[in-house]
Amino acid sequence: MADLRAKQPKGVKLDHISKIYKDPKTGKDFYAVHDVDLSIEPGTFVTLLGPSGCGKTTTLRMIAGFESPDEGEIYLGGEPINSLTPNKRDTAMVFQSYALFPHYNVFDNVAYGLRLRKVPKAEIQQRVTDILALVELSGMEQRMTNQLSGGQQQRVALARALVVEPGVLLFDEPLSNLDAKLRVQMRTEIRRIQQALGITAIYVTHDQSEAMAISDNIILMKKGVIAQMGSPTEIYYRPNSEFVADFIGECNFLKGSIASAGAGQAAVRIAGVDVPVATEKSVRVGEAGEIVLRPEAIVIGDTGLLPCRVELSCFMGSYQNYHVRVGDTLVKITDNCPINKKVFKVGDSAYISFDKNCAHLL
Repeated sequence: MADLRAKQPKGVKLDHISKIYKDPKTGKDFYAVHDVDLSIEPGTFVTLLGPSGCGKTTTLRMIAGFESPDEGEIYLGGEPINSLTPNKRDTAMVFQSYALFPHYNVFDNVAYGLRLRKVPKAEIQQRVTDILALVELSGMEQRMTNQLSGGQQQRVALARALVVEPGVLLFDEPLSNLDAKLRVQMRTEIRRIQQALGITAIYVTHDQSEAMAISDNIILMKKGVIAQMGSPTEIYYRPNSEFVADFIGECNFLKGSIASAGAGQAAVRIAGVDVPVATEKSVRVGEAGEIVLRPEAIVIGDTGLLPCRVELSCFMGSYQNYHVRVGDTLVKITDNCPINKKVFKVGDSAYISFDKNCAHLL
């Protein structure tokens, strides 16, 4: 097999780009994307994540050339590309709809872009064979696309994008047409192939678990702007707002006031108890404080930090799911591997505890 890593991946820079649309109801202009400024390192897998209408797909389409920014400049490998048509950009897109040619077999679908580029016949044969082996479709060259499963069609679409050896590979919610189990399998495959080729990938999804599983970095968007950028670990454990914390996984918010502040830590008074939390933030005694706590970070027991009353106790196999009331606040707890632990019942009084390093002060 030829060396599929031969080409250098390219970085992408979005230099304060914006996209303005006209609202069909009011006739007024609005920013679908506003002042997005970021750099994507060559060879990394970056996900644009967020709810519907947040601007993630518009941003991807501007990188691809299907939309033009109204403000700012896009750079690919250091070169400005705003004025280039999609076919002149060193990118390839994998679409949500696959966009395969039904009257072509698998080989011809994958070879299509190479034939447009007037690549020699022998080289086309070699490159298509190599890329079909990479996506595990060897031996299916003569199959028509309507004879393939959804997962196989997605692999053909991926192979067709990869075979032209783009500097950057773009994905527009490519797994949304697949069932849940196949989605997990295919996202693992996409990540495997991206790492095997060392290609730069930009991936759009509204599925936070998908983003967490495959990304080097996540760009979380809200109403056309970047809410937070960082690694999956940073976004999950160190969210910068309630929106980010709530969008990425399940979350609890415990509100109180700052009781003490020192180097690298603080205490938040919640329901009359001073709760320690590690933080690098500069806070002042007396101001409002809000702790973010993931359900799996909380321990429930007969003794602990904050008193609570159990409102839900549900066995979920690998964990016991609790809802408890701390003061006026509902707190969700994921108690992993409950078989050797005391199981609390609805109506029981208990306590919750957590490591101060597992709590995050907003």
